[in-house]
Amino acid sequence: MVIALHHDFFIPRSSAVHQWPVRSKLLCLLAMMFAIAMVQHLILLPWVLGMVLGLYLYAQLPLQYLLRRLPYPGFLILGTVLLLPWTSGQDILWQWGWLALRAEGLQGAILIAGRFLAIVILGFILLGSTPFLQIVGALRSLKVPPLLTDMALLTYRYLFEMTDQLATMRQSMTLRGYGSTPQALHRRWKWLVALFGSLLLRSYDQSQRVYQAMKLRGYGQTRQLHHRQQIQRGRGSSVPLTPLSLLMTVCLLVAQWMLSGL
Repeated sequence: MVIALHHDFFIPRSSAVHQWPVRSKLLCLLAMMFAIAMVQHLILLPWVLGMVLGLYLYAQLPLQYLLRRLPYPGFLILGTVLLLPWTSGQDILWQWGWLALRAEGLQGAILIAGRFLAIVILGFILLGSTPFLQIVGALRSLKVPPLLTDMALLTYRYLFEMTDQLATMRQSMTLRGYGSTPQALHRRWKWLVALFGSLLLRSYDQSQRVYQAMKLRGYGQTRQLHHRQQIQRGRGSSVPLTPLSLLMTVCLLVAQWMLSGL
């Protein structure tokens, strides 16, 4: 849970990316993500990564911000990237006994890792340059169902609560002697199962209380609330980021189409 471990993603800066209107930024970066996900040729990867890293540096986000958070989503594809070169393809590059490194699998692993890295960096650019509440507001203005945006807000909010509760419970376990002496593996698992079971029950009870409080405040009623949500649009910048990002997205799609036709 990257958010829970590192708290808020947003880093205040005065870059043009921070001043980019939220809805335009969200749509343009999502379009770039979809275009990158369609890349099927290794020759495009250096250009894709260079484009994404250039945008990251232009956003004036610190490198440490990226390095601290990048390993967590990387765990999601680690198994695929490590196994694919040894299990997929026919052309063998290197072999030792039954273990064989295959060209097609290696190319596929590099392609998957490169696309994943570029998409994750774009996500960090969005979250690092835009407060989360403004992103949710932009999603609502784009007619995303309110239920989904409410779930996103509640999930984001209670990741912090669960992290605080987990820290408190671990401190209580330490005061009760957990970890003070070497313990057998099965006893450690017993402690951990009890910890997360208790955390789950507490979270469920708290969610029930929150839901009841929301209902008392009118959440879910069918009457129309005359409330217009304010979305911070940004001050604008001297660099036309929206047309530039769309141009890069179109160029990427055209390059992919031309290479596929060869």
